[in-house]
Amino acid sequence: MSTPQDLKNLNAGKEFFIGIDSDGCVFDSMEPKHKECFCPAFINNFNLQSVSKYAREIWDFINLYSQSRGCNRFHGVIGALNLLRERPEVKKRGTHIMDLPVLKAWTERESKLGNPALKAELEKTNDPELGIVYQWSLDVNEAVKKIIRNIPPFPLFRESLDKMRAKADIIVVSQTPTETLVREWAELGLDKLVRFIAGQELGTKAEHLEYAAQGKYPPDKILMIGDAPGDLKAAQSVGALFYPIVPGSEDESWKRFHDEALEKFLSMSYGGAYQEGLLAEFNKSLPEKAPWQK
Repeated sequence: MSTPQDLKNLNAGKEFFIGIDSDGCVFDSMEPKHKECFCPAFINNFNLQSVSKYAREIWDFINLYSQSRGCNRFHGVIGALNLLRERPEVKKRGTHIMDLPVLKAWTERESKLGNPALKAELEKTNDPELGIVYQWSLDVNEAVKKIIRNIPPFPLFRESLDKMRAKADIIVVSQTPTETLVREWAELGLDKLVRFIAGQELGTKAEHLEYAAQGKYPPDKILMIGDAPGDLKAAQSVGALFYPIVPGSEDESWKRFHDEALEKFLSMSYGGAYQEGLLAEFNKSLPEKAPWQK
């Protein structure tokens, strides 16, 4: 099992560094994972059958279609329950919506938000609500292992990866469990084409970039590729550049990266106006408020 120290031990082998998110960025797996694995387990484990219609809408909004897209799964649970609690249709049905204060406090002090750390916290506190969250997370992993398969990368990703590898050290930066990441990248023979695969057990995305790249490469030679605002914040936390894979326009985003953006990054002409134009388009793609909140 890899550790944060393994990330820290990575030395710069090439002139540039590129971190790449996985779900929704390389693979078109966000929708099936959330709609067929995360959300059904969410409804089942948190007894939301009486408001399942609204639970599905809210889960998808929080995790797929808003500024919180791509957040850690436990943040997703907290955010979805908070929105459910506020929604008028849910209040009318009188359904009990858990508050999970122990989980919230844990996520605020723990950066390695994965099942191993949650299991340790559960063993320490014996909190019954943490037990529900842990079982939900186990159920999600089992569903992903059973249901998610044979999902290829977006068109032109492989070709882009070949071009990147010539001049850049590449790692996977994700909040998906590492075991799942390794399995998904290995299924397609992509695991051997990156230097490291970092999942949720090794810390936040910002920590991944800090450990693997900060101080080892100049900031303008570090690029993060992602499809969520959290990926952008991780890049900004280490002063890196960011290339957005725009939700809903993933094919076009990878074509633009392959045809022009990568070369701009490698020629040191990516920052400034070019990046700002991409970020403006990216920010418009994900709203802050849901349709029912307007």
